Amino acid sequence: MALPVLVVDDSGMSRKLTIRALPKDWDIEISQAADGFEAIEAYHQGKAHMMFLDLTMPGMDGFEVLETLQKEGLDCFVIVVSADVQPEAEIRAKELGAMAFIRKPINTEIVTKILTEFGII
Repeated sequence: MALPVLVVDDSGMSRKLTIRALPKDWDIEISQAADGFEAIEAYHQGKAHMMFLDLTMPGMDGFEVLETLQKEGLDCFVIVVSADVQPEAEIRAKELGAMAFIRKPINTEIVTKILTEFGII
């Protein structure tokens, strides 16, 4: 059965780049969200067992998504994909439950290494 993966970013181009960086032979069903509100809604619809999450978005940002997942006790493997290079952003994201932090631009080698380290592929 395909793993439901959600790619969350307010930039359509960034979502496309993230999707292109995912391993080609990985059995997944990809959904997309343009902001945090859409991400939480997609999670509730069963479309996000794994999430690639941007931090900087209008409306509900990535930190708020992580906070919501944590407060509601929702089980989702989150990898943050962000251009925010401040160490504090990575620390905060991981404190809120993100499993990994990838700096943009994302590439397949980094994604594959993380997924392998966690035994996902």
